[in-house]
Amino acid sequence: MRKMLRFAASTLVLSLSVPLGAQEPEDDDRPANEIVVTGEGLRQAPSIGAYSVTEIEREQVIASASGRIEDVLQNVAGFQQFRRSDSRSSNPSAQGVTLRALGGNATSRALVLLDGVPIADPFFGYIPLSSIAPETLSRVRVTRGGGSGPFGAGALAGTIELESADAATLGPVSASVLANDRGETEASAALASDLGAGFGILSGRWDRGQGFFTTPEDQRVPATARAGFDSWQLGVRAVAPLTPDIELQARGSVFEDARTLRFEGADSTSEGQDASLRVVGRGEWEFDALGYVQARNFSNVVISSTRFVRVLDQRNTPSTGLGGKIEVRPPINEAHTVRIGIDYRQADGELQEEAYSAFTGALRERRRAGGTNSNLGIFVEDDWQIGPLLLTGGLRADRTSIADGFYRAVDADGALVSETIGENRSDWALSWRAGALFYATRELDIRAAAYTGLRLPTLNELYRPFVVFPVVTQANAELENERLEGFEVGVTWQPVSAVVLDLTAFDNRVENAIANVTLAPNLRQRRNLPAIDAQGIEAALAVKLGEVGFDASLAYTDATIDGEGTSAALDDNRPPQTPKFAASATLAWEPSDGWRFATTLRHVGAQFEDDQETDRLPPATTVDLFAQVPLGRRLHLLARGENLFDEEIVTRNSGGAIDLGVPRTVWLGLRLGY
Repeated sequence: MRKMLRFAASTLVLSLSVPLGAQEPEDDDRPANEIVVTGEGLRQAPSIGAYSVTEIEREQVIASASGRIEDVLQNVAGFQQFRRSDSRSSNPSAQGVTLRALGGNATSRALVLLDGVPIADPFFGYIPLSSIAPETLSRVRVTRGGGSGPFGAGALAGTIELESADAATLGPVSASVLANDRGETEASAALASDLGAGFGILSGRWDRGQGFFTTPEDQRVPATARAGFDSWQLGVRAVAPLTPDIELQARGSVFEDARTLRFEGADSTSEGQDASLRVVGRGEWEFDALGYVQARNFSNVVISSTRFVRVLDQRNTPSTGLGGKIEVRPPINEAHTVRIGIDYRQADGELQEEAYSAFTGALRERRRAGGTNSNLGIFVEDDWQIGPLLLTGGLRADRTSIADGFYRAVDADGALVSETIGENRSDWALSWRAGALFYATRELDIRAAAYTGLRLPTLNELYRPFVVFPVVTQANAELENERLEGFEVGVTWQPVSAVVLDLTAFDNRVENAIANVTLAPNLRQRRNLPAIDAQGIEAALAVKLGEVGFDASLAYTDATIDGEGTSAALDDNRPPQTPKFAASATLAWEPSDGWRFATTLRHVGAQFEDDQETDRLPPATTVDLFAQVPLGRRLHLLARGENLFDEEIVTRNSGGAIDLGVPRTVWLGLRLGY
C-alpha cells in the first residue's frame, strides 16, 4: 500500500505539471481559435473498413455484469480467453487472449493496445486484465485477422485497441462502489480536470474478496481454498498541446494483483509499473511518435494435490518491456492515405524458483531461466479511394531476435542438475495484408481481405517449464516463430438506419503453431505443430428501436490440428480450449437519460482440455443482468447479476480434477458520474 501512495503522490504532481505551458482559454465561450486536445491517436485510416471490425462504445463498456474488461470483450464474435475463468479466479499467467479460436496455449495471439501501447506481459505474453478499469475507457475496437502496421508482429490473430476517456467524458469527479452477496467489494474513482488547454486524470480501482470455491463440492478436501483475490491499480494521464497541431500525451500506471487458487497456500501475485510518452501531430504531415517502458513481476506457489504441501515456489519473475514507434502520414493527395513507420519492442526477464520435496519439505532444486527477445519492424501501408471502391495494401519487414536464453537447475548443494543454453538467432521476415471495400449500394458494403502475420515465441514458452499438478509442461528453447496466412470475405447490410447486420467468412492457417503437446499422461512440452487450420463464420447484429437496443454476435469455427511426423497422432484433432460455437446476445432498455436495464445471454460450446481430446469441458449457457437507476443529477443506483441461473461452468478438467467458473453472483452499489 505504501508503494501505491508514493505512486499516487508522484503521478499527481506529473499530471499537474505537464500542461504548465498550455494556453489558457480567453473566456468560457471557447473562441474559435482555441487549441483543442483529444488525448487520442491519429484518426483511423480508411483501411479499417476493409477488415472485420467490431467497435464497442462507452455505454456498453461500463455496463457489464462483472465490471471487468474480459466480460465486455466476450460479446465480440471470435474473442476467446485461454480458459473460461475470469481475472478473479484464474492464474494470471493463463490470461492469454486470441481471436477466431486459433487455440494454442496461454500466450496471447491477439495484440492488445492501450492508447497505442502494447500491454502484454514481457515474459509470459498474457494480458493483465485486472489492471484495466473499463470505467476509464471511451471505446474498444477489435480488428480480426493478421496485422500489419505498428506492432503488427504481435497481431497474429488480430488487434484489440482500448482507448481512454478524456476529462470531459469522465467529469470532474467519478466514482463507484459495489458489494456482492459474498461480501466482496469493487471500488473505483477518477479525478479529471482541464489544465490550461490540456487535461489531467488521476484514477484508481480496488477489488477484493474471499472468492468462491472453484473446486466442486465432491472434490474438496480440508486444504481446499476459495479463489480469493485482492487487486488494485492506479493510473495518471496528462495531455497538453505543444503547438496548435501537436499534442503531448503522458501516461503512468501501477498495479498489483494477488490471488489464491484451489488450495490454501497456492498464492500468485502479479504486479507492474508502466509509463509511456506519445506525441501526436495532426498538421499537414500527420505523425504519431510513441515510447514506453514496462516493469513487471510474477510469483506463484504450487501446492501438491495429493499431500497439499508446497512443491514449487516460483518466487520471482522480473521482466522488462520497452519499445516505441514512429508513424508518418505524408500529404500525397486526397485519394491516398499513406502510412510509413518503424517500431521496436524488446522483452527480457528471468525466472527464479525453488522446488521442494512433497514428503520432507526439503529444498530439491534451484532453477533460473530467462533471455531477451526483440523485434524491429518497418512498415508501409496505402489506402486508395477510387469512387465507391477502397483498395488497401500494406507491407511489413521484421527483424526478430532471440538471444541470451538459458535454463539452469542446481540441487540444494549447488551441483548442476540440468542446463540448457539457447542458441542466439535472428532473422528477417516479411508479412503483408491487402483488402478491398466496395460500397455496392447505400445499404450494402462488400469487403474482402487477405493477410499474413507473425508472432515470436515468448520467454515463457522458450525457457520456463511449469506444473499444473500433476501435469508437468516442459519449455522448448528451439521453438520457431509462428506464421499466419488467411483470407476473409464479408458484407455489412443496413436495410434501415436502425438495423445493421455484419457477416464474415474466413479461412486462417497458423503454421508452426506453438502448443502444449502431450508426450505422456502427466507430461507435455511446448512444440511447434505443423499448423492449425481454422475456417468459420462470424456474425453480428445491432438493432436500435427507440428506447430498446439489441446486440448479438455469433462465431462458428471449425478448427483442426494439421499433424504430421511426431504430431501425426494429433491430425484433425480440435486444438485445446477451442469451442466450435460461441454466441452472445444483449437486450437493453433505456427509458430516459441515466436509466439502463440490460440482460445478456451467452453460450459457449464444448471444448477439450488437452490435445488428445480426452478431457472434455461441457458447454455452458449463462444469463447476466445489469440495471442502472438515477437517484440524482449524477448519482445512480447499480444492480448487477452474474450467471443468474447458477450454471456450472467447467474451466479446467485434468483427468477428472475439475475447476469451476463464477457461480451466481449479485452486486449492488452506487455510481457517481461515469
